[in-house]
Amino acid sequence: MSSRGFPSMTALLGLLAIAGYQNRDKIAEMLRGGQQPGAPGQFPGQQGGSLGGLGGLLGGLGGGDAGGFLKGGLGELVDRFRQNGQGEVAESWVGTGPNKQIAPQNLEQAIGPDVLDTLTQQTGLSREDILARLSRDLPQAVDQYTPEGRLPG
Repeated sequence: MSSRGFPSMTALLGLLAIAGYQNRDKIAEMLRGGQQPGAPGQFPGQQGGSLGGLGGLLGGLGGGDAGGFLKGGLGELVDRFRQNGQGEVAESWVGTGPNKQIAPQNLEQAIGPDVLDTLTQQTGLSREDILARLSRDLPQAVDQYTPEGRLPG
């Protein structure tokens, strides 16, 4: 399956890999439409205040509906995890109970090599760095963006 079928999921993962969970309020503001996708972000610690190669990834989404971006990205993410044997882990992040952790190698299996290749190209980060950041930040981020214990919809 090509990553082209998952632009919002890929962009969401890229945004989390670059900006990190520590900037979740800024990410949420951008996703709610406080900034246009692809606009330079003002994340602390970012060189020049931009998201670097992620701008192109987000820019590919167009000016569109940020709420749809978040909804689509999270839905695609959970679906991809289900299809690749990690559904129980992803569902723990959405639900109201404790979040299960995911090892980098299981995360790599769940998101697939196509998405990971796109993220390395667009962010400039190594596969190992992306997987380390996402395995650390993704459970809390998905939990944060699903406060009612279910995917937005």
